[in-house]
Amino acid sequence: MSMEPDDLTPPPVSPQSAIQQMHANRRPGFFGRLRTWLFAGVLVTAPIVITFYLIWWVIHFIDATVVPMIPLRYQPETYLKFGVPGLGLVIVLIVLIVIGGLTTSLLGRYFLNLSDRIFARMPVVRGIYGATKQVFETIFSSQGNAFRSVVLIEFPRPGVWALGFITATTTGEIADHAAAPLVNVFVPTTPNPTSGYLLFVPKKDVIELQMSVEEGVKMIVSGGIVTPADRAALANKRDWR
Repeated sequence: MSMEPDDLTPPPVSPQSAIQQMHANRRPGFFGRLRTWLFAGVLVTAPIVITFYLIWWVIHFIDATVVPMIPLRYQPETYLKFGVPGLGLVIVLIVLIVIGGLTTSLLGRYFLNLSDRIFARMPVVRGIYGATKQVFETIFSSQGNAFRSVVLIEFPRPGVWALGFITATTTGEIADHAAAPLVNVFVPTTPNPTSGYLLFVPKKDVIELQMSVEEGVKMIVSGGIVTPADRAALANKRDWR
């Protein structure tokens, strides 16, 4: 009997299916049920707790940085006798909106060009400022294609595969020295995807995947535990039915 690709690929695990599996494999007796309930509680509670903790940490960090800059007579604690959570985050959002609005004006563009010229004359700062500005302009540009395609490449040696993200088509001096068209591929590390390797890979050696960037990041952060479903296999299965 031949096996289809769907039979070889395990289905994605959800909290509900994991709980059902733990119930099916639970040990008989009172302590076995306690163990099953404990794992089910951790599986359901941990993602919620970690998510709210990270949100609270970000808000608390911004409040602790921004609120002390406000004069004491303008702080809500002076009149309400208690702090307002998220005040610093609201102030940061308002400031960013105001700066963005001013930048679109003629006077704002003048000061923006002036600051670019000033930073460009600083020996060390100009490299950091230029690279950072280019990265953010590429990411937030509506025409940019950075980190929008997940690919599979052989790295760090033939026969070993790594997950990467196409950032752009290789141009300039690097492309001139290559015998074939190249693409820029960022290969992140696990479990910290903010660091990694920039590779210039021949376009013919890149296998483009159907998974989204979000699914690729989840797979990298989880160390391969969270594996997205094979969309091509699922589509073929639906067509066969």
